[in-house]
Amino acid sequence: MTADEFRKRTKAFALRGIRLADALPRSLAGTVVARQLIRCMTSVGANYRAVCRAKSRRDFISKMLIVEEECDESLYWMELLADGGLVKPARLKELMTEGGELLSMVVASIRTARAATQRTPANRNPQSAIRNPQLLEGS
Repeated sequence: MTADEFRKRTKAFALRGIRLADALPRSLAGTVVARQLIRCMTSVGANYRAVCRAKSRRDFISKMLIVEEECDESLYWMELLADGGLVKPARLKELMTEGGELLSMVVASIRTARAATQRTPANRNPQSAIRNPQLLEGS
């Protein structure tokens, strides 16, 4: 999947979250969860846009970790909606599946980036190869 395709998918996720929040009951719980849903579901796409402008692999990983957190939080609020009886679980199924897929892709990207960082000699501490002469004398 390209970055552009993923960007579109996270934007669609946010829009679906907004529609879900607007459909929630106008109770105290509905209002609180609606605000949380809008905040975290729109944050997935917004933070992914920032990922696309990362200046380094380390910056990429850092920003992707935020996307991971927000996506996982979105799933949490949807679970609360279902478990709290505010929304029928069947109504949330597709959206939660999409959130789970997005989360899996984000986690996989983070793992790939971390592995690439560890393989890149330029990212290693050049001093780590220097042996301590005092330790060598005592061996």
